[in-house]
Amino acid sequence: MDSLFDDIGDAFSGFALQNLLEVAIITVVLFWLLRLLSGTTAMTVVRGIALIALAIIILSRVLDSVVLNWLAGNAVAVLALFVLIVFQPEFRRALERIGRAGGLASVLFAPAAQSYRDFVTILSDAAAAMAARKVGAIIVVERETGLQDVVETGIAVDASPTAELLEGIFQPGGPLHDGAVVVRHGRVVAASCMLPTAINQQAVDPHLGTRHRAAVGITEQTDAVVVVVSEERGEISLAADGKLLRPLDRRRLENALATLLHGGNGRVRRGETAPVRR
Repeated sequence: MDSLFDDIGDAFSGFALQNLLEVAIITVVLFWLLRLLSGTTAMTVVRGIALIALAIIILSRVLDSVVLNWLAGNAVAVLALFVLIVFQPEFRRALERIGRAGGLASVLFAPAAQSYRDFVTILSDAAAAMAARKVGAIIVVERETGLQDVVETGIAVDASPTAELLEGIFQPGGPLHDGAVVVRHGRVVAASCMLPTAINQQAVDPHLGTRHRAAVGITEQTDAVVVVVSEERGEISLAADGKLLRPLDRRRLENALATLLHGGNGRVRRGETAPVRR
């Protein structure tokens, strides 16, 4: 342990202004790259690999193990190469975002998020209104796992959500009616998006359609929350954690959404909802 602190002290003892500038530049570049990847599913894997690499480095210093020292010297570079190869499409799309969206400023700064309470109310109102008119809809709410891959399959929107906007998007015969709407940080970012189908087909009633299977599919692969309105039954469903809750009335939908979206880490099991807010 003493050697670890000695190494840290030696590293900082010779710091000059130029060194501080280099550290600042590297920090900005790393932050920029992380922001580029923050909207993709690759970010979750990158985070896990970074934690493993950090643990190896710390243990190698503390235990002074020959094997761990070898891993610390070689594994980090191998893991970095692995990430670049496996997630090459995500890196490419992230770099394309700079050219399409106006450069570094658009990556570093995002629109202000809407209050989750307001959003839950808007989404519940829209779902109830569409269910009453038997208008089919599927709305995906991004949480920790980025959905940029899904967003890029649809049409960019970038608008504050309102019940009228959501109902207009899913109006039968409209240009954006087919596919899913994606909501990120309290804003509608895309419509007419393609979603993967469910891997666990047993999680979906065989009488349900493609919207419900897509809702379960995306929640199997990510931590997204999905609201589905059936145009055949006029029924509201909620998908989360690869499970489908149905049927829901407006109040139960609002309670479940509040549980899931408050802080972004709530979980709902089949048949459970949050306490009623009055």
